[in-house]
Amino acid sequence: MGKTVAETIRNLSKKILDKNKGIVIGQCLSAVGWVQNTVPAQKKGIVELPMTDVAGAGFAVGAALAGIRPIFILRFQSFLWLNASPIINHAAKSKEIFGYGAPVFIRAIASEGPSSGPIHTNCYHSPFAHMPGLPICAPMTPKEYNEIWKKYLKSDSPMLVSEHRRSYKETIEFKDEINEDSRLTLFLISASRFEVDKIREKLQKRGIKIDVFHILWLKPFIINKKYINSLKKTKIGLVVDSTYEICSVSEHISLKLMQKVNISKVFNYGMKDKSPGCSPSLLNGTPDSGMIVQKIIKLIKK
Repeated sequence: MGKTVAETIRNLSKKILDKNKGIVIGQCLSAVGWVQNTVPAQKKGIVELPMTDVAGAGFAVGAALAGIRPIFILRFQSFLWLNASPIINHAAKSKEIFGYGAPVFIRAIASEGPSSGPIHTNCYHSPFAHMPGLPICAPMTPKEYNEIWKKYLKSDSPMLVSEHRRSYKETIEFKDEINEDSRLTLFLISASRFEVDKIREKLQKRGIKIDVFHILWLKPFIINKKYINSLKKTKIGLVVDSTYEICSVSEHISLKLMQKVNISKVFNYGMKDKSPGCSPSLLNGTPDSGMIVQKIIKLIKK
């Protein structure tokens, strides 16, 4: 078995810490299992912040401006709201406006389920895609994490990494799937990608084949020929993400795809427009395989 996503993150972090080129900064880094075992269990380079939810990004951006490569960890993506100003109003704009970079590696961790409640549930990468100067990715595999890390080290820009707790124990590498007689083109983002085997299995029982593409980079989102050719063939697409459906990255991507291939209709799917709760009846998270399959069947019938 290969390395898990958590082991990959931990090893990459340790290398930059041991070379004295970076720090890991955040709240409760060592208190709850070293953030799902993604942080090296050591003192060197680890900066534990007090519970100052608003100030953390300011420290991280300041460290980046001082020549350090800080890994800033937000254990819940909801903390992005509280830390937004230093990230989007300085780190993201500093290269364009002032001529110097602020290479903050922002690990924003999504979670969902009854324990997360109405405040800390799920992904919030969509609002940050609106701001210039901030690349956004959602790596769910070890290879993808290595890829985005190499890109970060070659740049002096900040990077928002939309992680998901569901990925940390995974070793799997996803592959795109293209079939000659596919009925729909499916684009998967974040934790929705872990539903792909169940989606395929459920659709096969109905005699339905689809093309599947796994999306790593949310901004910039690059449309390649495989996407175009698939949509020309199926005439219909669906973009699924772990965040809210309205005013979202998935909505933007679906629009860009539809504009590029104007003979196709591309829809998006994600969390419902309501606040989640702790009760099972109030959960609101990544659409599961059953929900996605029903959406696909409905679109095909139309």
